[in-house]
Amino acid sequence: MSTSPLSVNNIFQGYTPPGGVFDEYMLDATQPRPQSKLFLDTVVRIGRDDFEHRWQQAQRTVQANEFAYSGYVTREDKPRPWELDAIPFLISAEEWNSVSTALEQRARLLNLILQDLYGKQSLLKQGILPPDLVFSHPGFLRAYQREQLPNDCFLHFYAADLARAPDGRWWVLADRTEAASGIGFALENRILTSRMFPDLFQKYHVERLAPFFIAAQETLRRLAPQGQENPRVVLLSHGPTSPNYFEDAYLARYLGYTLVEGGDLAVRKNQVMLKTLGGLIPVDVIFRRQNSSECDPLELDASSHLGVSGLTHVARAGQVGIANALGSGLLESAAFMAFMPRLSQSLLGEDLLLPGVASWWCGLPDQLNYVLKNLEKLTIQPAFRVRGKDVPTLDSLSAMSPKKLTELIKANPRQFAAQEKVMRSSVP
Repeated sequence: MSTSPLSVNNIFQGYTPPGGVFDEYMLDATQPRPQSKLFLDTVVRIGRDDFEHRWQQAQRTVQANEFAYSGYVTREDKPRPWELDAIPFLISAEEWNSVSTALEQRARLLNLILQDLYGKQSLLKQGILPPDLVFSHPGFLRAYQREQLPNDCFLHFYAADLARAPDGRWWVLADRTEAASGIGFALENRILTSRMFPDLFQKYHVERLAPFFIAAQETLRRLAPQGQENPRVVLLSHGPTSPNYFEDAYLARYLGYTLVEGGDLAVRKNQVMLKTLGGLIPVDVIFRRQNSSECDPLELDASSHLGVSGLTHVARAGQVGIANALGSGLLESAAFMAFMPRLSQSLLGEDLLLPGVASWWCGLPDQLNYVLKNLEKLTIQPAFRVRGKDVPTLDSLSAMSPKKLTELIKANPRQFAAQEKVMRSSVP
């Protein structure tokens, strides 16, 4: 038993919820929210010492599994270990049902946008989207654009960056359509947290993640071109230099797929093949974790040494399934956020259930004028996001003086977007 008595009211002793923001755990300095009280009751019951022991044991498991994120490295140039928070984020079933329904709607909308932009381009012809927004985007793959596409689904996996406003409403900060990073980390977090609090998971029927991964495997299976019952699926990774390489390896092992890099694959006779010591083996489906532009040096980015020459041609011909489809990262850019309400009405005939943070694209004169008049209230960022290439630019933009930033935006307005600054929710 713990030698330090705890109660629900003093477990966060010394913590005061910040003013002006929504706190995920506390209604005020002493009163927990209903869903957080369930967790706090468990912590009180097991005691402080046992709680700390369980958390330390979970941290040791992370280190033993060498689970890490290498996007930001230390001075010794080593991957940063994945950090497990001792206090899990909690969301009620009712609220999650509402959020998940809204995200499903958004995923459907984003898929329809991609279908149109790489297909008939009606959104451009009807003036719903400015052509300059699409054709100026380095992530728009002209080589993949055609009237008839072999598969009607671009977006098989989707993630979103969410934040809660001070009034408790959720907002979408960014759409992640290239490759839904974070799946593996969510799985590892869930496994470790369930080991820390097994009784909590059993008593309160925490939503399981297994159905998601079963559905993911079924989705990938159905992408096989010839409808094979047991297609060969590979997970295509950027490689050890990728910030998500540990997650790629973890997912491949968990899902039972072969982890490959571009050099492990080749195109022969309009078929993607896996190189093995025993010869070439046909590949039916690629679970893509690599950036689209890096996937084919023949048609996409000639400077890429990571892709598979001819992959775009095979994909266009419908001879290999790819998730997410090549070019889907186009919609990760902040500039598209400014048009999402209009796009939802046009393509779905519905209002967005989950609004995005207010956004502006400086390529339109009226939006440019608003941005220039309200620089202090906004976050300026590149309009056209390409994964792994815009972080230094974001840092430099935030450090600029308003005068310098104004000059930079005016020199090339279409290259910039702005978003309203968001006060995120807090946790202890």
